Amino acid sequence: MMFDDLMEYNMSQNEVKISLIQMKMVKDVSSNLKKAVSMIHEAANGGAEIVCLPELFSTQYFPQYDLSDNALRCNIPHDAVPGEICSVLSSAALDNNIILIGGSLFEKCNDHFFNTSVTFNSDGKLLGKYRKTHIPHDEKFYEQSYFEKGDTGFNVMKTSKGNIGTLICYDQWFPEAARCNALLGADMIFYPTAIGTADGIEQAEGDWQAAWENVMRGHAIANGIIVAACNRVGTEDSMTFWGGSFIIDAFGKTLVRASSEEEIVSASVDLNHGYNVREGWRFFYNRRPECYNLICKE
Repeated sequence: MMFDDLMEYNMSQNEVKISLIQMKMVKDVSSNLKKAVSMIHEAANGGAEIVCLPELFSTQYFPQYDLSDNALRCNIPHDAVPGEICSVLSSAALDNNIILIGGSLFEKCNDHFFNTSVTFNSDGKLLGKYRKTHIPHDEKFYEQSYFEKGDTGFNVMKTSKGNIGTLICYDQWFPEAARCNALLGADMIFYPTAIGTADGIEQAEGDWQAAWENVMRGHAIANGIIVAACNRVGTEDSMTFWGGSFIIDAFGKTLVRASSEEEIVSASVDLNHGYNVREGWRFFYNRRPECYNLICKE
């Protein structure tokens, strides 16, 4: 599905209410799932039509610990897609009549492991999955010890509430990923996220949280799309997740921003506004793909 093919469809849409579930996680997977389902229900009762969970919402953030033996990955709580976690999320979407972006989960597929986001329609149907493309490997974010590079490519799902793209956390720093979603017709991009600060690591470059939000604000403006980032909160060993989940409109205005505590944040977004931004500023019409070969060179 490409941008030009979806223009007529986008014109028929208007306001949609989005809710982001900003959660704390504990070690017990079933407790995290129970909390997620409860908060999804609360969001739906508040009028949410699309709900998003954080990255790796069913577990604590295990990639803060490096692995000397990759075989130990099997000891980390994981699931298939579809599997037990997907079954819970499917029921939550159906029971609450919402579109649900199930954050992400630690997917095991045969002998391969991925950081995978799943999206469900309001009838509980799995619309699709996205495996995290860009995998960080920094101090306290040792994700390459756990996850392989995603192999799904970028997916945009057509729903009754607009065209939804999903990216995951570290993907947020790459403008190419957001642009690809926009070219595939996304009205909005959701970023399930697990980001914060770590004991003993100085923010030498500047304010990490401000940069995190600002880079995604740029994606919204450059692509004329809504951007929603859903972070986790709480302290897990040496990591403190700062929350700050937000929803930004298609011209970079922050519609809502969460605190550093557990909460649900919601905003109504106007999909026609995004269409008007794209038509008015004409970034897509005036692209010069023949000039961009350097981007694809290693």
